[in-house]
Amino acid sequence: MTSNSKHVRRPALACEIAADRVLAGRSSDAGRMVEVASARELAPGMVVPDLMEPNLRDPAAVRKAIQSTLGDLGGRSHDVIAILPDTSVRVVLLDFETLPTKRDEAEAVVRFRLKKSLPFDPNDARVSYHAQTTEKGMRAVAAVILNRVLEEYESAFRDAGYSPGLVMPSMLAALGAADAERPTLVVKVDARTISIAILDQEKLLLFRTLANVRGVTITGDQLAEEVYPSVVFFQDTYNLNIERVYVAGLPESGGAAPALKNQSGATVEELVGTSQIGSTTGTVPRWRMAGVVGALIS
Repeated sequence: MTSNSKHVRRPALACEIAADRVLAGRSSDAGRMVEVASARELAPGMVVPDLMEPNLRDPAAVRKAIQSTLGDLGGRSHDVIAILPDTSVRVVLLDFETLPTKRDEAEAVVRFRLKKSLPFDPNDARVSYHAQTTEKGMRAVAAVILNRVLEEYESAFRDAGYSPGLVMPSMLAALGAADAERPTLVVKVDARTISIAILDQEKLLLFRTLANVRGVTITGDQLAEEVYPSVVFFQDTYNLNIERVYVAGLPESGGAAPALKNQSGATVEELVGTSQIGSTTGTVPRWRMAGVVGALIS
């Protein structure tokens, strides 16, 4: 996944490969918004996101979609943030009393703990983590992807003429668009998954990716039903109430708002706001762009 270094320069381009499409955006010079966006549809079966099985079933078609989508954005840079499907990456929250101060030693500790949470050997995977302080010590937010799955995606970008210097799962990328100073629920829906994150004071407290058998046709009541166990777990664990809900990935997020508001009592908003994406993005709908926008403006 991404480098663990704190000194990685963030590219001005981001491109997301999803099960049904490729989306891309370019940030403004100030880096506060996405000023240009593009998208290409993918035929069913070209990309089959999975933690362990091959993901790109038609690499040539995916490469072509990356080339044309990023080519629409213009500019000379070929450095890009690569955003991958959530079901291709396992995100795990690990709590520690302490972590070693040396990065390589800390990563070894994280990898050791991951053995209990993964269906594969973490030594066969790329591990990236972010450490955050908690009341009881430290929490590592670890993103893990099998080397062979990562290589599929990185090769597609390289073959398209781009350098994927940063690689992120879609939901973690999307969180860059959220204001999470207070207890905040983020729900992102795509054709295959419902991703749920709860944050407070900009720290990630809960992260789950669920199967979405209904796709983007899921109703507000159905979505609230899927989210409910995570909200209850958060409230019972942290003795806090959700104060804000963000929704992404639905063409009519307002349709989910009443059910989510009734469930949480919180204000429900679209994750990607009009101030985060420019008017020059054409026909690419704002509700699909959470991963790209969050990656570029965070």
